Amino acid sequence: MNTPSGEKSFPRTLHRVLTRALIVAGILFLATTGHAQIGPGSGGTNNYTPLDSWTFNDHVNWTSDNGYYPVSFTNLNFAQLGNGQSLEVGTNSPTWLQYNVYENDGTTNLTVNQGTVMFWFAPNWSSTNLGGAGPGEWGRLFETGAYTTNSSYGWWSVYVDAGGNNLYFSAQTNDLSSSITTYFSCPILWTTNYFHFLTVTYSPTNTSFYMDGVLATNGAPLTVYPGLNALTNGFYVGSDNTGIVQANGLFNSVATYNVPMDAGTVQQIFNSEYTAYVISPWNQSMSIISSAKTSPSYYTPTFDVITGVGNLQWVGNASLHNYGANANQVWITNTVATAGTNGSMNVTFTIEGGQDGYYYDIFATAALRSPITNAVWAWLGQGQHFNIYTVNISSGSAFLILGTPRDTDLDGLTDAYELLVSHTDPNTDESDAYGVPYSWYAEFGLSPQSALQDPDQDGLLNYQEYLFGTRPVVSEGFGVWTMGGYSSIP
Repeated sequence: MNTPSGEKSFPRTLHRVLTRALIVAGILFLATTGHAQIGPGSGGTNNYTPLDSWTFNDHVNWTSDNGYYPVSFTNLNFAQLGNGQSLEVGTNSPTWLQYNVYENDGTTNLTVNQGTVMFWFAPNWSSTNLGGAGPGEWGRLFETGAYTTNSSYGWWSVYVDAGGNNLYFSAQTNDLSSSITTYFSCPILWTTNYFHFLTVTYSPTNTSFYMDGVLATNGAPLTVYPGLNALTNGFYVGSDNTGIVQANGLFNSVATYNVPMDAGTVQQIFNSEYTAYVISPWNQSMSIISSAKTSPSYYTPTFDVITGVGNLQWVGNASLHNYGANANQVWITNTVATAGTNGSMNVTFTIEGGQDGYYYDIFATAALRSPITNAVWAWLGQGQHFNIYTVNISSGSAFLILGTPRDTDLDGLTDAYELLVSHTDPNTDESDAYGVPYSWYAEFGLSPQSALQDPDQDGLLNYQEYLFGTRPVVSEGFGVWTMGGYSSIP
């Protein structure tokens, strides 16, 4: 394995995706909403009690859910993403969040010889294997001790490589052997702002890594870990002990256990929590602004898989008719917001510019980020130029962006949709390892990383739904496949 490095360099700035496909014209209205937390450890085949958990509701003092204060912290941020508020670790300055392994009252918050660590994580970067830049360094997700070149101190870490293509679980003791024991490594393909549920279990007989509730890999038995000298300096979420080598991403619902959790319980916790984290129409906290339903488009020219009027309501024809120099020069004008019901608002606007016969995507977000592609955007529908539309937005805040019909890779998704919503490469018609086009996932509001998920709970994983021509969000039952005397699923 390559030795983790980068401890002497500051984190790279967040990967900036080109936004040349977007025509931006909007208005911002400020408000906030909350979302109830679902604590780690709920449900499961066994009754596991966490040593402690951190849902980061307290973004002032960063206390744990059991009320314990951190040892120290600096340069932390929080985001209204995920299940409520998430810890954000990723700056160009030293940033860390340090907690005690052992509290003064005798409480233990982490065991390194056997146990479980689980948390939700969304990177502020994309894997280089997906055309991104990765974290730019060996990003620490969860760590105690400190990596040294001569194994002089003790180290225990869950981390990703600089390209964001692999996740590792490694350790050192203080035996001066200059070696690293890596219990497992697992390939990952992560995109910006997509949360993943990560679970590491470890014991003297086995180590395992679960991603999004599913066993991703098993590793070697745990034999090497830090001693008391390193553990008394606590553990870190999202960085190393210098605060320089950072994960560059969002954390939520961190929990530690003193026993390895069984696979069934990991899956059940994921099933109970994932609707609050997946960027899709189910995501209650991220979709403060609701995504629109899609419908077939029968108009030409059109390139979109994501098509139809969606949530837009036609008001009338605009009095001004200002054509753009081409179909991609288009803008929003005459934006007016009025109060709706139950804290919502009605936003009325006009599409100007562009050319006849084209349909333009409308996107909205409740919270801007820099760059704008790092915000969580909802697709509201499509409209034509010289028309006035109204859309009801459930949030008290919104920033609207108009997308052009440009589809560089001709995959059926506009460049704007790929940059803002699906977070896929607008220059390449992409498919996953199972041959499923990313555009197919987008059509059903699914993450491109959801091949092994079963959102409709009908026994078919998403990639199987694609292969069999069924719908991944509608349970169509086992009986569909009963034929020719055989009752098993192909």
